[in-house]
Amino acid sequence: MIISSMAIMITFIISTVVMMISFLVSKKTITDSREKNTPFECGFDPKGSARLPFSLRFFLIAVIFLIFDVEITLLLPLATILKLVNVFSWLFTGAFFILILLLGLYHEWNQGALDWAD
Repeated sequence: MIISSMAIMITFIISTVVMMISFLVSKKTITDSREKNTPFECGFDPKGSARLPFSLRFFLIAVIFLIFDVEITLLLPLATILKLVNVFSWLFTGAFFILILLLGLYHEWNQGALDWAD
C-alpha cells in the first residue's frame, strides 16, 4: 500500500516538474495574437470576407489526394492476407488494382488536373 502511494506521489511530482519546465521554456504567450492573425494553411484569411473567390485548383488537388489516399488504404490489406489466399489470385488482384490506380493517375495527368502552375 505504501509503495503504490509512493509511486503515485513520484509520478505526480515528475509530471508537475515537466509541465512547469515546458511552461517556462515555451515561446508562446497568452497574449501572442500574431498566430491568430495569420492565414490558415489552406490559404483562407480568417479575418477577411468569407465571399472571396476560391481556388478551384486547390480543390481539385485535394479531391484527387483524397481519392488516391483511400485507394492506397484499400491496398494495405493485401499484405496481410498473403498467407491466407492463393498467390496467383493475390497477384492478379493487386496488379489489377494498381493498374486501375495508374490509369486514373494517367487520366488526371492527361486532363491537366495535376498542372499547378498555369
